[in-house]
Amino acid sequence: MKTILVTGGLGFIGSHTVVELQNSGYNVIIIDNLSNSSIEVLDNITSITGTQPDFHNIDLRIKTDVSNFFMNRQIDGIIHFAAFKAVGESVQKPLAYYENNIGSLVYLLQVANRHKLPNFIFSSSCTVYGQADLLPITENAPIKPAESPYGNTKQIGEEIIQESCMTNELRAIALRYFNPIGAHESAKIGELPLGVPQNLTPFITQAAAGIREELSVFGDDYPTEDGTAVRDYIHVVDLAKAHIAALERLLNNKNKANFEVFNVGTGKGSSVLEVIHAFEKVSGTKLNYKIVERREGDITAAYADTSLANKELGWMAEKTLEEALSSAWKWQQKTMK
Repeated sequence: MKTILVTGGLGFIGSHTVVELQNSGYNVIIIDNLSNSSIEVLDNITSITGTQPDFHNIDLRIKTDVSNFFMNRQIDGIIHFAAFKAVGESVQKPLAYYENNIGSLVYLLQVANRHKLPNFIFSSSCTVYGQADLLPITENAPIKPAESPYGNTKQIGEEIIQESCMTNELRAIALRYFNPIGAHESAKIGELPLGVPQNLTPFITQAAAGIREELSVFGDDYPTEDGTAVRDYIHVVDLAKAHIAALERLLNNKNKANFEVFNVGTGKGSSVLEVIHAFEKVSGTKLNYKIVERREGDITAAYADTSLANKELGWMAEKTLEEALSSAWKWQQKTMK
C-alpha cells in the first residue's frame, strides 16, 4: 500500500481528496496546522471511510518542524494544498500570503529533494491566467501579471516547482483549479469558512440559512450577459478525483515531462446570478441579495478548456452545478443541527 502525504488535508479540498485517496486504497498522512480548518474533520473523514488518517499538527512555515517530520518516513507522493486562498484577503494581507504560500512550499520541496521523494501534486489555480484573452482557457494561455497577491503566489509557486524539476529528481503536476464548490454526499465534510466567507457558495448557503442577512454580489457591470462575473464551478468531489488521476500518472511513470500542468474545471462558465438562481431552484429558498461595488482583484470571466486533462489524465468532471449546490446546501443544514 502506497503512502501519500496530504498537506492541508483537513481543509475543504484536502479533506475530500483524503477520502478519495483512502477509497482508492492509499495510506494517507495529513499535515495541517488548523489555521483554516477544524480537527473535527478528522473524525468525519474516518466516519466516511472507516479508516483514520495519520494526522500531524504541523505549521509548514517552521522549517525545522518540516524537516523533522520527514525523518525515517516512507512517502510515495505528496499532494500540497496547504495555503491561504482568498483573493480579497490577499489584497489586504499580501505579506502573510507570501510567507505562508511561498515559504512553506520551498521548505517542503527542500525536504522532498533531500529525501528523494519525486512525486509532487501542486494545488494551483486558474488565477495564474489573470484576465484571459480567449475563452475557454487552455493550458497554453499566457500567464499574465497576477490580479492579486494570492494569484501571484500560485504563479511563483509553479515557477519554483518547474525550476526544481530541472535540477533534481522531482516530478510534479500542477492542477489549475477553477472554482470548487459542493460537499461530500454524506454531508459529513464540506466547505466551512472561518468568519465571513470569501467564496460565493458558502456565502449563498449562509444567507439562505439566515446566518448572513444578505448576499453581496460584487458588481453587475461586467461585460457579461447579466453583468455579473462568470466562473467555472466544479464539484469538489470531481476535483478530488482529479488529484488521484494526476497522482497515478506520476506513480505509473506516465508523465510526458517532469513538470506538467492541467486545467481542472467543468468547461462551462456560470455567472454569479445564474448560480444564485440555480441555488434557489434546488433549495426552494429565495435569497436576499444586493449588488455592491466590484471587489478588487476579481476578473470578468474564467472557464476551462479541460480537453487536455480529459485526454491525458483520463478524467472528466461528472457532477452538475445543481448537484454541487444541492450538496452544499445539505452540508450547510447539517452543520446547523
